[in-house]
Order: sequence, then C-alpha cells, then structure tokens
Amino acid sequence: MSTPDLEARTVVKRFGAHTAVDALSFSVARGSFFSILGPSGCGKTTLLRMIAGFIAPDEGDIIIGGNSMADVAPNRRPVNMVFQQLALFPMMNVGENVAFGLARRGVARAERAKKSAAMLERVGLGGAAHKAVDELSGGQRQRVAIARSLVLEPTLLLLDEPLGALDLKLREHMKIELKQLQAAFGTTFVYITHDQSEALVLSDHVGVMNKGRFEQLGTPQELYYSPATPFVAGFVGSNNKICGRARTIDGGIVELESTEGWTIRAAAQGAVQAGSPVEAFVRPEVASLGRAASELPAGQPGYTATVESLLFDGANSAVLVRESKSRFEFRIALPQTGRFADLRVGEALHFGFDPARAACFPTADAARA
Repeated sequence: MSTPDLEARTVVKRFGAHTAVDALSFSVARGSFFSILGPSGCGKTTLLRMIAGFIAPDEGDIIIGGNSMADVAPNRRPVNMVFQQLALFPMMNVGENVAFGLARRGVARAERAKKSAAMLERVGLGGAAHKAVDELSGGQRQRVAIARSLVLEPTLLLLDEPLGALDLKLREHMKIELKQLQAAFGTTFVYITHDQSEALVLSDHVGVMNKGRFEQLGTPQELYYSPATPFVAGFVGSNNKICGRARTIDGGIVELESTEGWTIRAAAQGAVQAGSPVEAFVRPEVASLGRAASELPAGQPGYTATVESLLFDGANSAVLVRESKSRFEFRIALPQTGRFADLRVGEALHFGFDPARAACFPTADAARA
C-alpha cells in the first residue's frame, strides 16, 4: 500500500477557550480528490490553513508525502493553494501569472515560458499566454489559478471554496472541469466547501465536519445512502426530518410517533430504545405518490395528504404536502415523467415510503430520557 499524500494525526487547534479542530485524524490517498464538507464555523478552513502551514497545530502532527510538517514553513511545503479570490496579478499576462512561482524558484526565463505554455495547454487555454487577465472569463481565470499551482508540481493542491464567487451556471460547469483536471493530472486535491453538491460530485472521499471533528468519512455514496449520524443525514442531501419518540422496535424497524402525532416506521440506526426520543430522516425521492391508495407500492405504510405547495425546478421538482391527521409538512420529489405535472394546491393525495429506506437515530437527549 502506498504512503498517503496527507495524514493528520490527532490534530488540535484552539483559539482561546474555543477548540476549532478537535483531535482530528485522517489520511488522504495518493492521487485522490478529498473534500472537507461542513457549515461555516465548523473548523474546515482552520484545518486547511494548518495543512498549508499558515498556522501551527497546538497538538498532533500533519504528514505530507510521508514527511512531518512540524516547523516546516509554508513556502517549504510541497503544497499549493487556490483561494476563492484567485489573486491573479493584473499587471502580468496569463503566461506570466502561471510562471510566477517558477520565477520565484529561479527557473530560467525560457524554461518557465515553456512550462507555462505546456500547462496552459493542459488546462484548455493553449494560446492564451499573451492575453491580459481581464480578457478572460471567470471560468478561464479559475483555470489559470489552478495552472499556476499545478505547474509547481505540488504533492497536494489545496482549494478553499474556489467556486464560491462564480455564478450558478459557471459553478456547475467548473465542477465538471475540476473533476476532469484532477483525474488528468493525478495530483491529490484537498477541497474545502460548505456546498454538499460540490463535495458529492467532485470527490472520491468526503469528511463531513462539525464542531471541529469529522462526523463521518466515506465515499459520497456512503454519506448519502448510509449516514452515520443525524447531523450527516440532515446536512448531506435533502431530507424530511421527523422528531418524536420511539414506541416499539421490531426487527430493526422503529415505530415512532412524531411530536405532531404522526406515526411512521423507519430503520433503527444506533442504539434506539423504546420510549426514547428519536429523529427520523426520509429523503424526498424515497417517497411514492399517488392519487389513489392502490397506486402506492403494496406492503408499504400509506398516508393521506393535501398539496400545500408546488416547487417546480425541472428535473428537481417537488411537492410539499401536509399529512391529513398530523398536518406535518412533507416534501416529495416528483417523477421526471411529468405524470404529476397537473397537480394543484389543495388536491388530495396518497403517499408512502419503505421504512427500510428511512433512517431513525436516537437524539442527543435519548441517553437522558
């Protein structure tokens, strides 16, 4: 097994009484795309800055390419970084921007021009070396910033929310480009984001961070289909969250009653006990919808509801319904066939879901219940 390109060993960083990164350990395989996903204030940028060497951990060690980075200055680490604000130099042309780091290393003018041109070719900007930075589109400037980092052949490329300043359509396009660039170069990418879509689309593995720790490390598929904690279930992807109390547990399926009085069934995750407070998560695409109860899959619990709101978004369209007895609001993804394109607010419907595809966790209060 090859040495990981990045390894964190029980890394801690405190700012006064606040622990920003709390005894964190993980490794990133060589040549992979690893994302750190979490909300603002969870510690992800602090972690990235420790990897880059801008701040030092209070405890633990960071290993890059098999070597400890303790007391190694940022400019001595085999790491480069791309920020949300790209910091391209407007007084330099594109080729000079890409070659800047090579010039700082003392590479001869002819050699750095050659390497700069070759790198621009590889990121799809061949022939752009003599252009001014302000002649480029946002996506092209993004590629220049990446080329400027990759031309130095770093072990790690760190990316701190690099797509955050782009408009939605360009951001979607750049997600695909980034994934293709990483695959083409084989450089290890470590990517910071609060955008779950970016993390899921781009990454080989994702660490979901919360309060200075990883709640779960895994592939995008593992995080989406098998969340390990309520936080991951609620943060990764869309979900209907139903809070209540477990009534019975039979064969790993919990029957719970919500605080609104709605009784549902969901698969137990962790040590769920009868009578304890729980929270269940049901993804909108898991639910089935029908105008008659007979249209729902046989053998699944069914419920009646009325249409509260229609959320049209093309292939991502959904409907908000209210369960008839409890008035609980529940989101259901609409099939892409257009079968329910004529739904109207106030219309009566039937819906249901497979309990095995709903996840039920004990709440933080369960141990005290």
